[in-house]
Amino acid sequence: MALKQLTEEQVRTWTLEQKDRWWLANVFRGDMAQLTLRSALTGFLLGGLLSATNLYVGAKTGWTLGVGLTSVILAFAVFKIMMKMGARDFTILENNAMQSIATSAGYMTGPLISGMTAYMWVQNALLPWWQMLLFNVVLSVLGVLVAFPMKRRFINDEQQPFPEGRAVGVVLDTLYTSDASHGMFQAKVLGTTAAIAGLVTFLAGDAYLKALHAVAIMARTGDAWLKVLDQHKEVLDKTWHLNLHLDGWYYKLVEQGKAWMPKVGGVEIRQLGVSPALDLAMIGAGGLMGIRPAANMLLGMALNFLVIVPWMISEGEIKAARFTAAGEPIFTRIHVLNTWALWWGIAIMVIASIVGLFAKPKVLISAFTGLFSKRSAADESAQGVLRHIELPIWISFVGVPIVGAVGVWMAHAWFGVDWYLGAAAIPLIIVLTMIAVNSTALTGITPTGSLSKIPQFLFGAIRPKHPGTNLMTAVMCVEVASNASNLLMDIKPGYMLGAKPRQQAIGHVIGIFAGALASTPLFYILFLSDFEPGKEVQKVMMTEQFGFPSALQWKGIADLIRDGFGSMAVSAQWSMAIAAAVGLVFEVTRILTRNKFPISPLAIGLGVVVPPDSTMAMFMGAGLFWIMGRIYKKGGGNGEGGGGAEHGRVEGQLGGAAPGRSLGHRLWVGAQEPVCAGLIAGAALVGIGDILVRVFVLK
Repeated sequence: MALKQLTEEQVRTWTLEQKDRWWLANVFRGDMAQLTLRSALTGFLLGGLLSATNLYVGAKTGWTLGVGLTSVILAFAVFKIMMKMGARDFTILENNAMQSIATSAGYMTGPLISGMTAYMWVQNALLPWWQMLLFNVVLSVLGVLVAFPMKRRFINDEQQPFPEGRAVGVVLDTLYTSDASHGMFQAKVLGTTAAIAGLVTFLAGDAYLKALHAVAIMARTGDAWLKVLDQHKEVLDKTWHLNLHLDGWYYKLVEQGKAWMPKVGGVEIRQLGVSPALDLAMIGAGGLMGIRPAANMLLGMALNFLVIVPWMISEGEIKAARFTAAGEPIFTRIHVLNTWALWWGIAIMVIASIVGLFAKPKVLISAFTGLFSKRSAADESAQGVLRHIELPIWISFVGVPIVGAVGVWMAHAWFGVDWYLGAAAIPLIIVLTMIAVNSTALTGITPTGSLSKIPQFLFGAIRPKHPGTNLMTAVMCVEVASNASNLLMDIKPGYMLGAKPRQQAIGHVIGIFAGALASTPLFYILFLSDFEPGKEVQKVMMTEQFGFPSALQWKGIADLIRDGFGSMAVSAQWSMAIAAAVGLVFEVTRILTRNKFPISPLAIGLGVVVPPDSTMAMFMGAGLFWIMGRIYKKGGGNGEGGGGAEHGRVEGQLGGAAPGRSLGHRLWVGAQEPVCAGLIAGAALVGIGDILVRVFVLK
């Protein structure tokens, strides 16, 4: 059915009290089950799994994925299946509470793959897992406390759209008021693609197949497990597994002398990591990303590794990582990135992100204008209308200073941040959170990357020789701003559907603990299981599989603040200056043309730091969905449904079995997000399992 909402004129002219009374009378579902034990447990479990996939994808790409719609569809399908076994179906508000928990859990990986990793690299020392977990949880809870005073303004009063949250609300309404085949079709698509991606990843998983081979040897010989691993090591190392690198067959011909070795500027392109691979998680990520940013990333990758880096090697500006016994120089992607190419990639991204942020004065100004507008006497007393279901404002007024003080103490005791700088970060957190929430409310984009540069440069200028100061104050600011924005994005569908905001706040906190408990130990297992005293942390963590692009950017800025421009080669300084100028021109052009200019300097810079095989796989995924979308674009019917035009569009996105809608349209257009989510989840979870087998079974 059509969701009830105020008209633009009512939003503009009604008082806050009028809006709250209208909502209570027309939208609020006071008696419907919401944050129940089963919705909390389902959200906790789904959130843990989805945070694991976000950790895997984030370590490869530097960004995290929204998991709200994915969790909604999964929970809907799971409980439809359980109904056949006698269980009671989820209510629409239980599903909404569940997705709020799962979403908040999924976003808990952000600091792990950025600022905290960069801190360990700079210090060349591991952080205790419990410190990472507690610091992350405290900052996230602070984000909840900061968000709720803003909720009444951005959601109740101004009725801001929060696009992703609104989409979740409309999808939930469609699932529970229309034919259940909508949700089941998407769930089947998600499950099928996850199974396919998982199978391919399993066959490519070296550890899985080694373990199975070892089991076969043990069954044949009767030897103990450890004896098999010890005595048959060479045999196990030769265990067949699927090679996902699409150029593997060609290099076999090269080894046989039947083909020439591809080189650029005298350097083997394979040494630089330019090797296309069938990485299904990255193909799914590319499908969600879209063709334009994926194409720009490919452009940045090609420009860097096929043009600039070979040129600098030939000029002697980039030295070899090592030499073979025969004296042949060896170059690696990680080496050329850390010693030279990283700098121009960072420069173009930083300039583009800052220009993009401050080029939206309305977003910045409107974040604060509402704070100083006069309220009528009725509005001042309006809190009483929803007092029985809102999170009491006094909790934020009392909690922010207390939890903020705990965060400042942690930053001082664990990371060496001076007391006065940690305390100074708290008011900056409030300002940056206002900007982040306003941007999320209007555009659906939380500019955490742009905002992180502000505290890094600000506090770095005060203490330039202590990288931990700028890194951890930036983590404080970004994590609070991100969590506050995500909470309000989660509350938006609840407001649309008549949920109790207090219960959603509790659910969000449950998700914080779910994500922290799932992702923090997994972080150490996936990326630090090979660490030994004396090893360099960055070399252990940063591999050809996991490039940690976000952490590279954070560390690069911290190094630049600490060492200054004089610490790098002159050619690298020139590359930064040129990249900054080009990034400025391109970003201004993009803004002036209202995003019609096809080149994105931010995506070009991302193509420099993301591993080339991941970049190429993302472009493959984006290109696949772009082509299939154009083929099946007109297969979606008239887009009108019983719930109005907006519901018609969402039903098209849900891939429902509307008359005249082809299977191709339902799959490639209507079910694009479930297909991509399935590819990511299947490949990531099985890929994580392969690492766990290697660590806990084969070792």
